[in-house]
Amino acid sequence: MKLSVLDQSPIRMGGSPRDAVLATIELAQLADKLGYTRYWLAEHHNTRTLASPTPEILIPALAAATTEIRVGSGGVMLSHYSPLKVAESFRMLETLHPGRIDLGLGRAPGSDRYTAIALQPGPVGAPLESYPNQVNDLLNYMDGDLPEDHPYHGITAMPS
Repeated sequence: MKLSVLDQSPIRMGGSPRDAVLATIELAQLADKLGYTRYWLAEHHNTRTLASPTPEILIPALAAATTEIRVGSGGVMLSHYSPLKVAESFRMLETLHPGRIDLGLGRAPGSDRYTAIALQPGPVGAPLESYPNQVNDLLNYMDGDLPEDHPYHGITAMPS
């Protein structure tokens, strides 16, 4: 049986966000040593009890502190970001740590409604119905295969 970890980097009572991040790194190292398959980092915003708003920042620290386990997001709330930016961030992570990076996606707000609005790319109140198109664009950027009729055809997510 393959086992994995989804970590929200909880901040313990009396602890600090730094303590939570250091505990996350320590737990990832233990999971790696015990032969776990994956270590995923959650994305939560404006939550005082969790130190996990940016998995893409913490992933390289975990990958550098471990040797075998795959590390990644569980997941990036794509509705808050440009698909191109997410593709480029994860391509760079894969370049730094070949074969060890996972990109998990989500569409939940990852926060309260007010914070979710503040995180939205583009105009306030952009519809959630655009999420499937964002996922499709992200996959196309990751594959380097935007259709010719796409308005951003010719743009390549780097590093390629």
